[in-house]
Amino acid sequence: MSSERYHQHFTVSWDQIHRDVRQLCHLLIERDFKGIVAITRGGLIPAALIARELNIRLIDTICIKSYDHMDQGGLDIMKGVDHDGEGWLLVDDLVDTGKTARAVREMMPKAHFVTIYAKPEGRPLVDQYLTEVAQQCWIQFPWDMGIAYVEPLADQMKK
Repeated sequence: MSSERYHQHFTVSWDQIHRDVRQLCHLLIERDFKGIVAITRGGLIPAALIARELNIRLIDTICIKSYDHMDQGGLDIMKGVDHDGEGWLLVDDLVDTGKTARAVREMMPKAHFVTIYAKPEGRPLVDQYLTEVAQQCWIQFPWDMGIAYVEPLADQMKK
């Protein structure tokens, strides 16, 4: 897979990710979880926000890499967990093609798997998600962006 498959872009702000996580937590509030397993790196921030909203103190990680910026390659599993996920909440920011989701489902088949955003190819692999986005859409998360000075238009035109 390469970056050429993305024809749309969706930029998520810090405010938006907070609102989306809170809304997802409303769907999870009645459940009792032993802890959270975040899929790194994308799942780290949503997992921290969910932990705060659901008052969960125990957080672990599955460390897995499948993207190099916008190019998806092979899976590199750097750290797993030593249980099947029974009673645990598994969190990622996005399920895209399902490549990562399939791998973590094999590791933790009994976990309750949630993502904030889901694309059609990966959507069937998660138990809950908040927002569906098009398969060809690249989601730009706030932790991947920086703030830069933009020169006023009047000054740009003088050059």
